[in-house]
Amino acid sequence: MAKKYKSWQEKLNNSKGLPKIVKITPKMAGRWGTKVGDTVVIPAPVEVDEIMKKVPKGKLITINEIRKILAQKHGATICCPMTTGIFARIAAEASEEIASQGKKSVTPYWRTLKTSGVINEKYPGGVEGQKKLLEKEGHKVIKKDKKWAVVDFEKHLIYLRIKRKNQNRIDRREAT
Repeated sequence: MAKKYKSWQEKLNNSKGLPKIVKITPKMAGRWGTKVGDTVVIPAPVEVDEIMKKVPKGKLITINEIRKILAQKHGATICCPMTTGIFARIAAEASEEIASQGKKSVTPYWRTLKTSGVINEKYPGGVEGQKKLLEKEGHKVIKKDKKWAVVDFEKHLIYLRIKRKNQNRIDRREAT
């Protein structure tokens, strides 16, 4: 019997006991600028997707900003960079899966960039697909060394503040 693989939407909605907050151990200390006793939140995939959905047309957000928002939301020192990146990819793939079913309301994953405004080559459509979507929204994309990045991306960043856990409101503060 062939193994049934989960869809991207199933992966997005499977929180597996997340989010959870973990204390930084001596072995982990030093990574990501942390020390023993600090805390790291491992977010749920839907939390990453929720933030990505809040970025309006013409605006951008970085994975690091998403991490700051989630750490603040959970009262942790930091948010895990690895799982946040993985969950952003899952949100992007789930978005494409939803779009392929004819649905219009999708997560605008192309607005979520890596550090320094770099496009995430692992998102659906690769660099070329995202480049087209970003240019359609008025952004200029250029090759920087071996990567592709949005020119002056800082001018288009949006800073979302999510109230701490158990508070539902999300505030938007645009870069000026």
